[in-house]
Amino acid sequence: MIVKRDIYLNRIIERQNNGMVKVITGIRRCGKSFLLFRLYKEYLITSGINSDHIIEIALDGIESEDLRDPKTCYNYIKERIVDNKKYYVLLDEVQFLERFEEVLNSLLRIENVDVYVTGSNSKFLSKDIITEFRGRGDEVHIYPLTFAEFYSAFGEEYDDAWDEYLNYGGLPALLDMNNSKQKMDYLKNIFDNVYMKDVIDRNKIKNRDEINTLVDILASAIGSPTNPTKIANTFATERHSSYTNKTISAHIDCLEEAYLISKVNRYDIKGRKYIAANRKYYFTDVGLRNARLNFRQQEPTDLMENIVYNELLARGYLVDVGIVEVNQKNAEGKSIRKQLEVDFVTNMGNQRYYIQVAYDLSTEEKQKQEFNVLRKIPDSFKKIILVNGSSKPWRNEDGYVIMGMKFFLLNENSLEY
Repeated sequence: MIVKRDIYLNRIIERQNNGMVKVITGIRRCGKSFLLFRLYKEYLITSGINSDHIIEIALDGIESEDLRDPKTCYNYIKERIVDNKKYYVLLDEVQFLERFEEVLNSLLRIENVDVYVTGSNSKFLSKDIITEFRGRGDEVHIYPLTFAEFYSAFGEEYDDAWDEYLNYGGLPALLDMNNSKQKMDYLKNIFDNVYMKDVIDRNKIKNRDEINTLVDILASAIGSPTNPTKIANTFATERHSSYTNKTISAHIDCLEEAYLISKVNRYDIKGRKYIAANRKYYFTDVGLRNARLNFRQQEPTDLMENIVYNELLARGYLVDVGIVEVNQKNAEGKSIRKQLEVDFVTNMGNQRYYIQVAYDLSTEEKQKQEFNVLRKIPDSFKKIILVNGSSKPWRNEDGYVIMGMKFFLLNENSLEY
């Protein structure tokens, strides 16, 4: 099934012929190869590029085994360049190419060559891969299908598509699967045998039971502040384990480098500074998160929050969790300092939005909870509350924009309404 991925295709097009290696990164099975070899190649051809000026090599295929040797690969590409017109080199699964960094840097020295690569294994998935190209790499990071991409191919009503996405997420292969068991088995299998295997093998992790339990803890706690010390205390008291906070922190970094999770910093809005303690963690795909927990603990508000976070990243926003410190009186009438939380502070250029995610606002208590923190923010940037459902944007008496998830997810400029 073909899903147009225009948001990423346009980002690649914007980088065309910029003199750098375009590095397509992202979690495995999220559609990197399809984006480059199908969608971008089609764009090049429709733009008037002759197919003999597009050099594509799938390095994971048996037909390319000889080309995994660096000199053989370089010479093969060089021999295909027979005139001064622009050539586009597309290399898939470039980690199969020995000394690929040297090959790519050598290709960059050929003036009429534009280079694009993808990679999927533990070596290439690392977030620091761009440094391998000595500042000559330009990353295009892609995510599993956004809800709008998923919905465009799902072929059923919004409510059915939303329930499906909330349960199984947006890995493209799911669109071709016929039943729930097949989808559940697929997600559980690739989590254990692909993603976790990559993380453990790449980082030579010996305490496999501990890191697997750590993943379960993070999956159970999406949207909740936590830190390695708190997690280490849980291991010490419940499992009598010496899994230290230093090791836990390192393993969280490994999971983040493999794009399985994202670590979100907390930002003091009034103090204009970051708070190091108690970060939040979200999963790159909610289906993978659900599979990790055997499709239990599916709290809709938490999953909505995770989906909103991923959507904001896919749109290119920088995202933090907001903190507002206020003075309140306790039961004894004493004044105490309390931290109120804004789900997301999103920035792009000089534009900022404050976003709260709520399953519903049907009670006065819930409205007070969501609105109170927004009232304490001392600036005039737009404040938005996202609720479950299909309601179009409207403003309440405080001037806050309230909109349904359907409108937010299916309109790429929804935050501007």
